[in-house]
Amino acid sequence: MTSPQIAVRGIRKSFNGNPVLDDFSLEVAPSEIVCLIGPSGSGKSTLLRTLNGLAPIEAGEIEVCGIRVDDPQVDLLALRRRIGLIFQSYNLFPHLNVLDNITLAPTSVLKEPLPQAREYARELLRKVRLEDKAEAFPGQLSGGQQQRVAIARSLAMRPDVMMFDEVTAALDPETVKEVLTTIRDVAASGMTCLIVTHEMQFAREIADRVFFTDRGRIVEQGPPTQLFGAPQDPRTQRFLDNCL
Repeated sequence: MTSPQIAVRGIRKSFNGNPVLDDFSLEVAPSEIVCLIGPSGSGKSTLLRTLNGLAPIEAGEIEVCGIRVDDPQVDLLALRRRIGLIFQSYNLFPHLNVLDNITLAPTSVLKEPLPQAREYARELLRKVRLEDKAEAFPGQLSGGQQQRVAIARSLAMRPDVMMFDEVTAALDPETVKEVLTTIRDVAASGMTCLIVTHEMQFAREIADRVFFTDRGRIVEQGPPTQLFGAPQDPRTQRFLDNCL
């Protein structure tokens, strides 16, 4: 059997004594698309931060791309080269144009020659439908365009896994669709994706599996047709009744 690209086994994480992740376990296979849904504060965003080594865990094991994230000696730089993590905030450098924002990390971290990095950056801009914005600065772009640049910038590092944390939450409704289309294109390329989202229809359409979380635990999981069409747990049912 193929080893999972992401393996989380019984992890625990708390803030000020309050459990945020409570014996949390999941696996994501290579090229699988998994969506995490659930109420705010149920541990979804914290999970992504633990996978990237941004938040240490108190118990359990995490392995991503064959790297033990919970190992005290973990090489975080090597780990983060394998993972793309997109947040609500775009975090683009305002003083750099779009092309320079995308090529900065490949040239400084991966030591790619600038001409090669620029060629790949322009290819990525075509993929996110922003090829005409290469010379624009972030302040000249809409929120949706900035988010798509952030996705292209992450893809420029050639990650094995992409994780998206409520990337449409700060966008106006008109720009949500263009960002979700970009994520669909990334997923369709065969990339392993772990997506935290409140966009239920998007999760229904794109996911291979959906996990419903509440109070730091996985309440229910399954393919979208099952979880959205015939949820088994009353908490899942109540959540979906309020969202759909």
